[in-house]
Amino acid sequence: MSDNHNVRVDVEGHTLALSNLDKVLYPATGFTKGEVIDYYSRVAPVLLPHVVDRPLTVKRYPNGVDEKFFFEKNAARGTPDWVRTVNLPAPGSTKNRDTIDYVVVEKLATLVWLANLAALELHVPQWLVPPRARKPRTDLIVFDLDPGAPATIVECCEVAVLLKDLLADEGMTLFAKTSGSKGMQVSAPVDVDDPELTSQFAHTLAERLEKQRPDLVVSRMTKSLRPGKVFVDWSQNNPAKTTVAPYSLRAKDAPTVSTPVTWDEVAAGQPLSFTSAQVLERVAERGDLFAGTLDDRLRARLTPALATRG
Repeated sequence: MSDNHNVRVDVEGHTLALSNLDKVLYPATGFTKGEVIDYYSRVAPVLLPHVVDRPLTVKRYPNGVDEKFFFEKNAARGTPDWVRTVNLPAPGSTKNRDTIDYVVVEKLATLVWLANLAALELHVPQWLVPPRARKPRTDLIVFDLDPGAPATIVECCEVAVLLKDLLADEGMTLFAKTSGSKGMQVSAPVDVDDPELTSQFAHTLAERLEKQRPDLVVSRMTKSLRPGKVFVDWSQNNPAKTTVAPYSLRAKDAPTVSTPVTWDEVAAGQPLSFTSAQVLERVAERGDLFAGTLDDRLRARLTPALATRG
């Protein structure tokens, strides 16, 4: 049953009531909620592997990107019983919770359900909570490259190449993606026992890069140091932090996407930005350029000695 605004659909054996499909969520481009759901449905084959087993934080924009939004960590009221959730400690919770019931996206139906809630942005940590695992497993290290105006993503590309070379010296394979906003992230698959090691290593590397290129890089949090430079945000490796997921939409004027890119594209130093339509075309032509982050054969063993080496 359906009308101009609502439709009931079957997704993987689950009946979903999709509402207000013609509601415009991106006013500048007229991109609707129905188009958001369509995008996430079509990009799911390459997106899902990067969010499976990761506790999810979403940014919901019920009235569109120009109106108020809210972060949501705890599973929304009315979460279907077939959606996987995982209860985890919530140290420092702003809502005085001891634990949070996180949604974990395992299948297309969950992704469509979230899109119907206007959960435009999907954010995940650099660690996994596999079913029946005794403890989370840290499997990625990330460097979030944030340009301080007038620097742009072009300068981020230059820093990304420098990071790629530094990590290659440490036996690590780096993958790049745009943030879908003004910067980019670069990630490497790792094998880590202590999750604090990734933050230590990323901080050490950011400081090393700042010493090498003080004209371009800043590793300190102080915002007054950032104009014209790229802040290498190592703190995103803190277990309590999240980073926008590959292929997630962003809440900008246009439906831009956090998009995996090739190193040739990064080295070219162009103002990289891709919309949902462009990303679907790229995936059809190139597949998942971030697939290597899932390859256990590429995981570098991160040890205390390596993490603290200057």
